[in-house]
Amino acid sequence: MYSEKVIDHFTNPRNVGEIENANGVGTVGNPADGDVVTIYVEIEDNILKDVKFKAFGCAAAIATGSMTTELAKGKTVEEALKINREDVARELGGLPDRKNECSNLGAAALHEAINDYLGKKF
Repeated sequence: MYSEKVIDHFTNPRNVGEIENANGVGTVGNPADGDVVTIYVEIEDNILKDVKFKAFGCAAAIATGSMTTELAKGKTVEEALKINREDVARELGGLPDRKNECSNLGAAALHEAINDYLGKKF
């Protein structure tokens, strides 16, 4: 059902937690459906210096949150905004169809966090 990469990111998630004084935070999901991902970003000089996440949900939600942080860290704001759910799923070796929409929330949460940062900046 899940690829080895999904299982690895679920059992050994990267960049878990909150960034104290994050300059951008984005939360996406529906607690009633069971999957929620929050992404925290620290952006300096247009670069995502640190990216962390918290997730509530299934293995796919946790794995996509973890992979999203890995893909975004070190990127420019513009590069990070181009990361989408297809990129995340591809890097994880694919997700089951029923998990791709409801549980692949990482990219959307990342975009929300960056937009939060941009809204505060301007």
